[in-house]
Amino acid sequence: MIAKIKQLLQNNLRNIEQIKIIKWSLYGLVALIMYLTMLSNVMPESLDITLYSRADHDIASPITIENKTATEDERSKAAQVDAKYVYRDEVSQSQFDKLNDLFSGIDKVKKNEPEEKTTQEKISELQSIISDSMSDELTDDTLKPLIEAEPSQISLIKELTLSEVMEVMTDRVSIDNLEQSKSDVEDRLSLTSLPTDQKKAMITVAQQSIVPNYFLDPEQTEQSRQEAIEAVQPVMIREGQIIVEEGAMINREVMEQLRLAGLLDEGFDAVPYVGLALLVMLLTGYLYYFFQDVKSRVRSSNTNLLILVLIYLSTLLVLKLSSLLEGIEVPGIAYIVPAAVGSMLIKMLFNEQLAIASSLLFGVCAGIFFNGEITGPMNASLGFYVLMSSLSGVFFLGKRNHRSNILTAGLLVSLINIVAVAILLMLKNGQYGGIELSYHFVFAFLSGFLSSMLTLGLMPFFEAGFRIISTTRLIELSNPNHPLLRKILVETPGTYHHSVMVANLSEAACESIEANGLLARVGAYYHDIGKTKRPHFFIENQMNMENPHDKISPHLSKTIIVSHASDGAEMLRKHRLPKEIVDIAEQHHGTTLLKYFYYKASEQPDQTVSEMEFRYPGPKAQTKEAAVVGIADCIEAAVRSMTKPNPTTIESLVRKIITERLEDGQFDECDLSLKELDIVARTILETLNGIFHSRIEYPTEIKKKVTS
Repeated sequence: MIAKIKQLLQNNLRNIEQIKIIKWSLYGLVALIMYLTMLSNVMPESLDITLYSRADHDIASPITIENKTATEDERSKAAQVDAKYVYRDEVSQSQFDKLNDLFSGIDKVKKNEPEEKTTQEKISELQSIISDSMSDELTDDTLKPLIEAEPSQISLIKELTLSEVMEVMTDRVSIDNLEQSKSDVEDRLSLTSLPTDQKKAMITVAQQSIVPNYFLDPEQTEQSRQEAIEAVQPVMIREGQIIVEEGAMINREVMEQLRLAGLLDEGFDAVPYVGLALLVMLLTGYLYYFFQDVKSRVRSSNTNLLILVLIYLSTLLVLKLSSLLEGIEVPGIAYIVPAAVGSMLIKMLFNEQLAIASSLLFGVCAGIFFNGEITGPMNASLGFYVLMSSLSGVFFLGKRNHRSNILTAGLLVSLINIVAVAILLMLKNGQYGGIELSYHFVFAFLSGFLSSMLTLGLMPFFEAGFRIISTTRLIELSNPNHPLLRKILVETPGTYHHSVMVANLSEAACESIEANGLLARVGAYYHDIGKTKRPHFFIENQMNMENPHDKISPHLSKTIIVSHASDGAEMLRKHRLPKEIVDIAEQHHGTTLLKYFYYKASEQPDQTVSEMEFRYPGPKAQTKEAAVVGIADCIEAAVRSMTKPNPTTIESLVRKIITERLEDGQFDECDLSLKELDIVARTILETLNGIFHSRIEYPTEIKKKVTS
């Protein structure tokens, strides 16, 4: 009854490990921890200031944003471009042609017409010859002196007029400077020695011939305006830009800039909180999918996931508290953060892959935690520093994870921290004094030391509080100087040798199916510790003595043999060994039948014997490691009892033992598959063939055979 209750409790506990609602709740707890610890670092800064007050400190923009009002002002200014004009050469040429027509007409009228024509008739004829536009512009009073002038005078008038008009019209004449150009022509032509009426007519003709040839170009003006507008760069308020200096007046322009930067209390703004939530969801999803792909105990055990959550909580709190030191006016104080503690704990308690993945998460979170001294949302320098420190903590612990390696790893982490700080300082290309540099490097060195100290301090909490078995703990338990292993060696040397052989077989088999080979090895070392209570009742310890089972009843023999599993589990619990080791000792025989004593009891007359009386009480193997140790235990004992083992007989025996255990239901409560059982069988065969290999007979041995 007690055994059934115990079995029921164990099954319920195992079911709790698989309940999905608990798993999702733990992932939710991870997300909540990250969100709450980073919340204060993303909350928008709100300034309590009023218009025309004085700034009590420098105020910098936390974001980069466009000042659209200022941009529009700059574009409006740029749009005030000078009007664009175009010089039309055809206008000048047209005026030259008209002048030539005029003087040609005068010559024609004066040469071809009879002398008896009156001046008025000649004027009328001339007006009919010249263009309508010039005819309208030149009055009779202007044409009369030209008609009456002598040929030499007309020639001079023509030359002077064309020269002046050409000089003016080849230049740009706009509406604005038209009158000035005409005035200049009048001034120059007034200096000639012609009669007054001819001079006046010449000036009039010249002035009438001068017209604007430089006109406003609307299309080019508009194009120029658009180009000027487009050339204006947006007026940006840059991240880190000082909006107002300490003691400066806060005018309306400054208030507008502060408003755009989100530094004024204008009600609740949900954007930063949503952004943080998205970041946390991304990081949590990254962890979830990573845990699903990586072979680890976190995927299959809620307890191990809880341990990981607690490590994250501890590490994030350490990072958060360290970030508060930024308020102290000491150069480089932020570098004292013990960044590697989380990754080192995860490496020690779980594996390297989880530790590397977690290092990335710690680096991202640290970038946000340490954003107090910068204007942006993330401090990339401290994020890089924490990432490098965490990764170095993982790599320098080494593969064997000895607890003694933690201090050495901490020293090496300190050196990497110093290198990382040096890289950051040189990349910034700042000017640092010797004292300031020493502060930076001393704090970076202390970071590695503190990381190792915290790791050493927290390890016992996790190991004892959750009774977890880390790689470090397993390596310590495998030390032959452990009191229990010394006890087995001294009191039951045969059992000790048997345990070592089982350990070799178990470790190789477990690693072949991606189970915990080191756990199987250490569990095999202790699986028969119960035999130390009555060592001489077990055949491997019977040297030069009679078998005591020959003198007692099969039932008593069964009781003694069966009790070694429960006795061993009790001894291991008493010495506070991890639960996984205790379970292997208690479960490695499962509920198998003691065939020898069962058949011996059945042969006795007047005896009705039940198989249940001669079975181990169990429980059956609950893990792959316990099942493999049980298989290796049975196979090693059976092979050792063979007189002439060879590969064929060994393989037949191994397959038979595994098949019998499978048919007997000994693997029903663990997750060993048939494929994995086949892999276990082949791996054990390879190991046994390496142990029981055939060897060449040496000449002395051959000689002995011949002589005998």
